[in-house]
Amino acid sequence: MSENMSFFLERYKKLGHDIDVSDIEKIRANLGSFQTIRINTLKINEKDLIARLKAKNVILEKAPFTDNGYKAKARFSLGSTPEYLQGHYYLQEAASQVPVQVLSPNQNEIVLDMCASPGSKTTQIAQLMQNTGTVVALDINKNKLISLRNNISRLGIKNTIVYNMDAADVMRLGLKFDKILLDAPCSGNLTLERNWLDKRKQKDLIKISETQKKLLKAAFSVLKKDGMIVYSTCSLEPEEDEEVVNYAIDELNASLIKITDEKYKQAFNPQLPGTLKFWPEITETQGFFVAIICKK
Repeated sequence: MSENMSFFLERYKKLGHDIDVSDIEKIRANLGSFQTIRINTLKINEKDLIARLKAKNVILEKAPFTDNGYKAKARFSLGSTPEYLQGHYYLQEAASQVPVQVLSPNQNEIVLDMCASPGSKTTQIAQLMQNTGTVVALDINKNKLISLRNNISRLGIKNTIVYNMDAADVMRLGLKFDKILLDAPCSGNLTLERNWLDKRKQKDLIKISETQKKLLKAAFSVLKKDGMIVYSTCSLEPEEDEEVVNYAIDELNASLIKITDEKYKQAFNPQLPGTLKFWPEITETQGFFVAIICKK
């Protein structure tokens, strides 16, 4: 076992998650045994899509924590069906659907998605807004805008404006937002990359967290007085999660809005009560962190 792996596994143990190498392989095998879809209710109702997929012998099971998500198993690619190509559903992991659900965007609001590509959460925001209001979607990587725009088109999204820009410069738009999603760039987690535990070092996490704090500060500069921000990562590391939220509370005059919905009970986070942390061996999802913050 490498020094890096030992560091992370020992830290997880101290946080109450005694995971070993064999556990990691089991987690990955389980997550690889199915895909999760999010039904796009802008184009089809849930009952009709379920009937169409079951007619193709797709095995469906309601995905935990989600409003419109299903675990799906098929003998063919779920990314090549007519229903997928027509935008009736989106392939999106269960925990990844939670940030937008807790953001809970309303019709006719102005909402910002700061790191939008490939569009999973952008299109989910637009779906919950019923294609009303305005979604502003940013991404710093011009090449990634292709998939973002393709997904927006495929899912029938009409209320979204895409900008190729660094989210740290969002104040240049001259807009204020009712709600903001910062699904921040992060180091990832052990479920996403086979050699994650060997490759990552704590100094890498600290470096990434500086970018996350910079983006969060930019988000606060364009948030309306009574607005809210959902901060999320697919990281399990305190440097990128709890410590970034505490930075906002201490340095940006932010308040934490506690997430108390019992459907997320398995992900309630004792390290920072009111936030969610999806530990894969418990939630049977990929790793994820979610927090809601607002201006005092």
